[in-house]
Amino acid sequence: MTASYADVAPMVVPDNLTFADLGVPAPLVSALSVAGVTKPFPIQAATLPDSLAGKDVLGRGRTGSGKTYAFVLPVLARLAASRSKRRPNHPRALILAPTRELATQIQASITPLTDALDLRTMTIFGGVGHGPQITGLRKGADIVVACPGRLEDHLKAGHVKLDAVEITVLDEADHMADLGFLPAVRRILEATPGNAQRLLFSATLDAGVDVLVQRFMTDPVTHSVDSAQSPVAKMTHHVLHVQADSRLPVLVDLTAAPGRALVFTRTKYGAKALTKKLIAQGVPAVELHGNLSQGARTRNLEAFGNGTAKTLVATDIAARGIHVDDIALVIHADPPIEHKAYLHRSGRTARAGAEGTVVTLMTDDQVRDVRDLTRKAGIAPKVTKLTTGDPLLTKLAPGERIFVEPPARAAQPERDTVSAGRGSGRGSRRRGGSQPTKQRSGGQGTGGQRSGEGGAAKAGRPARGGGRSKSASTPKTYSTSTPGSATRTAGAAAFSAGSRAGSSRRGR
Repeated sequence: MTASYADVAPMVVPDNLTFADLGVPAPLVSALSVAGVTKPFPIQAATLPDSLAGKDVLGRGRTGSGKTYAFVLPVLARLAASRSKRRPNHPRALILAPTRELATQIQASITPLTDALDLRTMTIFGGVGHGPQITGLRKGADIVVACPGRLEDHLKAGHVKLDAVEITVLDEADHMADLGFLPAVRRILEATPGNAQRLLFSATLDAGVDVLVQRFMTDPVTHSVDSAQSPVAKMTHHVLHVQADSRLPVLVDLTAAPGRALVFTRTKYGAKALTKKLIAQGVPAVELHGNLSQGARTRNLEAFGNGTAKTLVATDIAARGIHVDDIALVIHADPPIEHKAYLHRSGRTARAGAEGTVVTLMTDDQVRDVRDLTRKAGIAPKVTKLTTGDPLLTKLAPGERIFVEPPARAAQPERDTVSAGRGSGRGSRRRGGSQPTKQRSGGQGTGGQRSGEGGAAKAGRPARGGGRSKSASTPKTYSTSTPGSATRTAGAAAFSAGSRAGSSRRGR
């Protein structure tokens, strides 16, 4: 019979329900308490009794619903109770994830718990060398968190054997289908014992995922905590109808507000280009897309997570599995093509019961597409036609607009001239005209002519700072006199992260 979520009602968790009530072993309950996790989320309360009992479970919950602990806890409980021992190249549990970022996040969630149980875990994914992974497998790992492609490479090379796997988890199975990983997933599952427990978590149950369910799961118990297309209740949706030339100033206005913002583009080139433009306007931003090396992706995520860069510009690679708390604003700079992508992108805010705002920028030629997109996503956004400086921007992203100038690079030759319109971040430069000393001492700028570049500054854009010292200095911040207005503080210089890790590149 084909598995379905259609008739599964949402679950309300009683206030006094604990992990111990759900059957989680005492050592894990204690480890969770140390980590500050005491109350189960609905997806955990729904699935844990069955998964801890050894049943195959098919669970659906959107990003931010608490799915990670829903499958991590039964994995750890099973291994802790098992009499089998750790062996080289023979993991006892396997967790498959579609992206490197998600695998890394799962590993981070597991580590405090595995330490308490004396279990060993490791990650396997592409973009990094094979050597350390081969060494880790030889030493023996109880749990392997892996992306399908690299794991299959190791499987074919004989570096790992899956015949000792007792429990397998597929996280974000629908995303693995979207990325074309299902053939590899099928081959990997065929290498695990047929009687092993299997847990599959997916935001939707498309045909490709259903094939896996039918082929590899035995009488799965199905749980869902919300409708496959229902938006989060505490998430507000807005569509801003803008002219093409207002798109960047509006983005600058929104992202210069306090708090984290996640901005989505359709293409890798678009993410890189938009990041550079935001940086050139004084907004600390980093990028995340498939063209970056694993090291750059990790540094950029760290910069976004620790607040060094409060804006992350990403392709859909970040829509799943990037667990960064307190993302107050998600912006679709490029509306996605599919409604599922809209919901997954938007799910990065309003996580775990928090509130969040989702903004979609729409130009004249996108009106029909955005209308169809939101209808299929099951939302009714407020549509507003506006331009730069509209007071609504301050309501959507409250707070004083802050622009940042990073430390200047040392030992760079000065240049007598600079072409207008090019980003900073190329070392120290000497510009004509007066220096913005008043702004640096706290005075408010006029938003007028750029120093030494000629011509009036465009409305809605912070003017760049004047001459820089060749020695390193502390980053400077500049604030607007009236948040949301078209006129901004002069002197806000570029926060140049290049194509890599924002401020971390500056500090190397």
